[in-house]
Amino acid sequence: MTVRRTVPNIHVEAEERWNTSRDFYGLLGFEEVMDMGWMTTLASPSNPTAQISLFTEERTAPVVPDLSVEVEDVDAVYAQVVASGAEVVRELRDEEWGVRRFFVRDPNGRVVNVLTHRT
Repeated sequence: MTVRRTVPNIHVEAEERWNTSRDFYGLLGFEEVMDMGWMTTLASPSNPTAQISLFTEERTAPVVPDLSVEVEDVDAVYAQVVASGAEVVRELRDEEWGVRRFFVRDPNGRVVNVLTHRT
């Protein structure tokens, strides 16, 4: 299995906190690279896989995940997770913005968004 990147996800309660957080992480060198209205991703211009995502909500799932992990083959990872008996929080599905993903709860109770970008 190949992991392509990991991204911490920060749940912000309101747009004001979102803007404050975006400004704060801008001080550390992050720039906005994606804005979906309810979620924005910030990345390092010199290392684009170094990212942080800010969420005001999760539009297609029951919870905002704590972490996102992009993998090469999400279907294979999903099969391994299901076979292990881990708690799937959200089933595997395709999203309209070009990713295939599912959510799983880790042993510490954190929700992990596991995804692959569709080609």
